[in-house]
Amino acid sequence: MTQTDLRHAQAAAGIHRISRLGMVNAYLIAEDDGLTLIDTGLAGTHRPILARARELGMPIKRIALTHAHRDHRGSLDALAAALPGVQVIVSEREAILLAGDTRPRDGEPEGQLRGGFAATATRPARLVRDGDTIGSLRVIATPGHTPGHLAFLDTRDGTLYAGDAYTTTWGVATSAVVPWRYPMAGLATWNRDLDLASARLLRDLAPNRLASGHGPVIRGPGPAMTRAIEVAARKNADSRSQRHAPAAEPPQL
Repeated sequence: MTQTDLRHAQAAAGIHRISRLGMVNAYLIAEDDGLTLIDTGLAGTHRPILARARELGMPIKRIALTHAHRDHRGSLDALAAALPGVQVIVSEREAILLAGDTRPRDGEPEGQLRGGFAATATRPARLVRDGDTIGSLRVIATPGHTPGHLAFLDTRDGTLYAGDAYTTTWGVATSAVVPWRYPMAGLATWNRDLDLASARLLRDLAPNRLASGHGPVIRGPGPAMTRAIEVAARKNADSRSQRHAPAAEPPQL
């Protein structure tokens, strides 16, 4: 085995997480022809991403975005400039958001877009939808946190790259609620009902590992994902009941 073959084998054997401020994650996934980067992190994260790719001895061939929030596409333009010819991949709906157009589309559920959106100079080269593949990754449509949110399942080892459908900072949670331990993703969620449905869909895939946009990688995450869904379903039901409760009658004087 050559040194290059050895580096490639070592790269393929692990999850390569690049974390900014210990909370915002990007991931490098090894393929036969090079690396796929999932998300680009905050502005400035291009430097540790490029450094990790150099350590692995493999070129970054593709950038796949889970969604267009600022903390997930913050280094996109810098990486595109540093990697001529890199293929940028996103869902059609998130491509519209990347272009700076935050208007609702016909047929979408009502809901205010939350979180940071701003136009990027970089435009995607490939638009994907549910069931497509990106190398070894299966594309999974998971709307809710944003309208065109995607997750990616590595079909080789069962690692689920969930974007912000789940967070794992101080415990596994869905972004369908605003947990006090890490509220940021929940505060930026567009449609909580769709987000919860997407969380259930991902749980039912029975992933071996959960790699989210925020927090550490969790092994054997099924029970924790189920508990997170139950908590979110209960909180959302309570919130819905409170909104539809009849107004209290004024006291009789």
